[in-house]
Formats: sequence, structure tokens, C-alpha cells
Amino acid sequence: MDCNGIITSLHAFKRMLERNITPEQVEEAIAYGEIIKEHPDDKPYASMLILKIFGQMPLHIVISKNEVGACIVITVYVPDIEVWEHDFKTKKPLP
Repeated sequence: MDCNGIITSLHAFKRMLERNITPEQVEEAIAYGEIIKEHPDDKPYASMLILKIFGQMPLHIVISKNEVGACIVITVYVPDIEVWEHDFKTKKPLP
């Protein structure tokens, strides 16, 4: 994903600290991760879910891109295998 800078929301920064996710991992995921879901109707900007796997650790990052092309990190998390299929791209059906 091409970004004209990266802006990390306070929420995302807190989640990074809680989950031991580094800024370098976030930057790498944005640059080289796979967009697995897009939300074009999100406001104020469309958002997307990115997946990047670091060794054995999958990482999901939700970002949006503002009008000047900066990527805004909304949240970051390690997807739960109870919620996601083994590819971490597809949510499991609700019981």
C-alpha cells in the first residue's frame, strides 16, 4: 500500500502497546500486507483490513487513507483462531 505518511490513532497506539506490536511491524504490514477486506462506505474515509504474517504471528491492521494520501492506522490486533479461519482472511460462520 502506498502511503503519503502514516498516522497512528491514539486507539491503535494503545492497542499496539497492549499487544506488543511494534511500529515497524505496522509499517511492514501496510507496505507489504494483503488487503483482505475493504469498507468503501466507512466515514470519514473508506477503510480496509490488511493481513501480514510475521513468522507464526498473523497481524490484522485496519487503516484508512485521507484526502492527501496519508494512511491512518485505526486499530491493530492478532486475529483470534476462534473467530477466523486458518488463513486469517475469512471469519468463521457464527454458531
